Amino acid sequence: MKKKVLITGGGGYIGSTLSDYLIDNDYDVTSLDLYIYGQNVFLNDKKINKVIGDIRDEKLLQKIIPGHEYIIHLACISNDPSFELNPILGKSINLDAFEPLINISKDNGIKRFIYASSSSVYGIKKEENVTENMNLEPLTDYSKFKAKCEDICLKYVSNDFEVVIIRPSTVCGVSLRQRFDLVVNILTNLGYHKRKISVFGGKQLRPNIHIKDMVKSYLEVLKKDELKGTDNIFNVGTQNLSVQKIANLVKKNLGDDIELITSYTDDNRSYHVSSKKFSEFFNFKYDFNISDAINDLKIAFDQKKFSNSLTNKFYFNIKMMNSINLK
Repeated sequence: MKKKVLITGGGGYIGSTLSDYLIDNDYDVTSLDLYIYGQNVFLNDKKINKVIGDIRDEKLLQKIIPGHEYIIHLACISNDPSFELNPILGKSINLDAFEPLINISKDNGIKRFIYASSSSVYGIKKEENVTENMNLEPLTDYSKFKAKCEDICLKYVSNDFEVVIIRPSTVCGVSLRQRFDLVVNILTNLGYHKRKISVFGGKQLRPNIHIKDMVKSYLEVLKKDELKGTDNIFNVGTQNLSVQKIANLVKKNLGDDIELITSYTDDNRSYHVSSKKFSEFFNFKYDFNISDAINDLKIAFDQKKFSNSLTNKFYFNIKMMNSINLK
């Protein structure tokens, strides 16, 4: 019998790719999402149980959670700029809705709750490698609420309720629900279409992960036999590169004619994240890198898969949130 997984935010950039991937790996998937970017985001559309709804709706959660073994909680107002656009909305979704969700999950037979936190909880670190046991120093409300939700997670751990906290690096690459407001995707989009890339700052280190490796990592967490205790906190990422080096990779892969322009930024977040713990614990091998993501995007651009990728609101969280006045 297939194992049943509920993915919150299942229609998002990562969630849509993850939903398809888990279906392909013989899981029964329910995808809960507002679907503000549309519902045509799955390759396995007819095999996925799509629920259109809000994670703040506790009655809906009480209705749909029973019968599932696992929850992967991705739903949030993602990244700092999107959060800062409407902090009240961000708090209601990213923090206020969290404890009711995990409480209802535990009360309704969920075996393992997997929470997508963020590597941004580390803030600015000068250490050569940032590991999971280091102090969290989140700089923004978005990352502070991610850290608070981690604390809430750990309160609910018991022998029959396992919690896994994933701190993903910034994801890159192609998805059916595409985003072009993430660093590798931004620079590749600009490089391909404008032949000019503005690099803000450039020295800041950013951990990254290809979307195919990201979804594969969640599968490995689902497959693990037992994950009891409170030490199931894992960084997940492949390459730590400066923004300048990412821009250089885009130029290398897309063409020497691309012009790089460096300008000032007040965004000083910088950290070199170690994912050694995850790799060793799950015997996990990363298959893709940033250049693969750049080339995947190039192929998609060549094939005209994205309409008006520089301006279309469907590829930019802030533009879409502004247009629909999400509350």
